[in-house]
Amino acid sequence: MLRLKTFLKKQWSNLLFVVVIILMIIPQTRMPIQVFLQRLIAFSPSEVSVEDRSVLTDYKWNLLTLNGSTANFSTSEGKVIVVNFWATWCPPCVAEMPSLQSLYDHYGDKVDFYFVSTEEAEKLSSFLQKKEYSFPVYRQIEEAPEAIRTNALPTTYVISKSGTIVINKTGAAAWDSEKVYTLLDELISE
Repeated sequence: MLRLKTFLKKQWSNLLFVVVIILMIIPQTRMPIQVFLQRLIAFSPSEVSVEDRSVLTDYKWNLLTLNGSTANFSTSEGKVIVVNFWATWCPPCVAEMPSLQSLYDHYGDKVDFYFVSTEEAEKLSSFLQKKEYSFPVYRQIEEAPEAIRTNALPTTYVISKSGTIVINKTGAAAWDSEKVYTLLDELISE
């Protein structure tokens, strides 16, 4: 028994490392661990510097709602828009979802939100129901306008009424921060 205690005392960090590696190999535990770690390192997104901002000029983009209806992004031209590209299998995407839900809860009637995924409607609906998210999710059926086209997940854009891309954030972020609220209030009042 004394040898075991001595061994554990000397090797606890190695044992902990092995346990973490094992947990990361098991799919059922890997995702929650990755989501937790992403939330720890997520910060409020930064604005694109004024001289580096691009402007969205093409709003022609057809999407599908989860019930199969067609939606056209062009209906949001002239409005403040948040576009988030995400997937249910993406740990950074899942990590930032609670803060995006909070943002939607606060600004859903003042800002047009587009949560865009390429996954099947059933999978998306199941995820939303399980997590109790109420933000609007769309399925991408054609390429996004060039100014907001991306292959990285998650990527989120905040677009002003004039089409200026004010935030272009790739990776998980804390979207329910005072900094983001202040920015959206400014964009809404323009």
